[in-house]
Amino acid sequence: MRKVLYLILLAFCIASCNDWLDVRPETEQKDHDQFSTVDGFFDALVGCYMEMAANDAYGERLSVSNIEALANLWNMPENNTSSDRLEDWELNAHEFTGDNARNAVSAFYTQLFRVIINANSIIKYTDEQGDVFPDRTMLQVVKGEAFAIRAYCQLDMLRLFGQMPAEPGRQVALPYSLGTTIYEIPAYYDFAAYITKLKEDLQQAEDLLKDNDPLFAHTFAELSVDNADIVANNYLLYRQARLNYYAVRALRARLHLYIGENDEAYRVAKELIDARGTDGKAVREMSGAADIAEGYRLCPNECLFFLSKYDIKTNTEPFLIGDAEDVQYRDNSDLAVTTTMLNALYAGEQINSHNRYQSCWNKNVADIYGIRGNYAATKKYWWDDDTEGQRLNCQIVPMLRMSEVYLIAMETSGNLSEVNTWYKKYMVEHNVGTSVDFASLDAAREWVHMEYCREFVAEGQMFYHYKRRGATTWVGRSEPVGENDYILPLPETEYNPNNL
Repeated sequence: MRKVLYLILLAFCIASCNDWLDVRPETEQKDHDQFSTVDGFFDALVGCYMEMAANDAYGERLSVSNIEALANLWNMPENNTSSDRLEDWELNAHEFTGDNARNAVSAFYTQLFRVIINANSIIKYTDEQGDVFPDRTMLQVVKGEAFAIRAYCQLDMLRLFGQMPAEPGRQVALPYSLGTTIYEIPAYYDFAAYITKLKEDLQQAEDLLKDNDPLFAHTFAELSVDNADIVANNYLLYRQARLNYYAVRALRARLHLYIGENDEAYRVAKELIDARGTDGKAVREMSGAADIAEGYRLCPNECLFFLSKYDIKTNTEPFLIGDAEDVQYRDNSDLAVTTTMLNALYAGEQINSHNRYQSCWNKNVADIYGIRGNYAATKKYWWDDDTEGQRLNCQIVPMLRMSEVYLIAMETSGNLSEVNTWYKKYMVEHNVGTSVDFASLDAAREWVHMEYCREFVAEGQMFYHYKRRGATTWVGRSEPVGENDYILPLPETEYNPNNL
């Protein structure tokens, strides 16, 4: 089982798609040859997921380091000249004009567009050379995923570089790329038009994947076995590692919530909670309690979509510290939190039993003087080397989880009884039993706000959460937050109509 996922995500396209992924094809013939076979399409699509998992995108910058520095999650040294992570220090201080911050922003901006451009090529050639597929179902799945990949990355472009979704003072036009090379200057759209493009792409993805996704005939579990006989191609296995139909619906719920369309966000989130598979059970459930009990702190079995990243521990361990008892926090090179901030995150929670607090944080970190108790390090991307199933269940980057779906539903529901039912179910997955109901929807929504900050630590969601709420105060930040703190400047190398 674990072998298959690794092979699907890596071996499929290592040899054949590296040149194509350069996104600077010398000739149209190069693309024509790439998409002359079904395997060529699969290689290209797997290549997109690999590019999403690159360190410059969701493999680090937009999950663990830069994006969380933007949200002031990590404790940063007061003197930036002593830091080995100057880009994170400048982003933490929102010094967006600093050379290190600009280089970091340029790196993840470029990588996101690299993914988008390659997805665009897949879309283009499914129209031009789609007859190489033996059946239309397989073609629809490939094309649907490509639209979803583009939408996922373009949404994060909006959340990073776009204007405030509510009550904006600054209007920001952004590029929405439909091109297939880096040389094509994309059209720029204002906020409303950009949202329209996003919704169109999501609708395309949903229409293409509806009924064609193998999840309409099989469960996630059935498709997560070494058995290609149940599908037409190995690629169609392990749907949690793909932007499958249900993941696209979750992405839609995330979009609706971000732009303040709460009724639609609620409708889609509830649909996902209520969805049943061919076995009559929930298509996907929260699995935090079971996963964390097994040492899988990223909750893989509740992921609607994750990226496979075989070297995630190797890449992050040097600066996330890990779980060693003798580890020392080096404020010039490590990403950690103070215990004051950790306590603020979990204020009012039952920390004695809460499995995120107990299992996902190393609270035995020593400072440079050997004193323990002042710092804590996340253990989400650390695991014992002998952990069973580590390749499949640990070597991942979560992108869409059922926990987020439940939080969206709880925030947008107008039914207090319903919210309390979901809340109790949610807390069971955190190993916290509660009989205490929220007294009001406002109280529930305030709890949801803090839970976003707790649940998705080192998964890159805190900054976006603050931004959609227009929050003026953040956990761990003493200075007030204003509009300019939320809008990253486009790289200087890009055409920028906002400066005209």
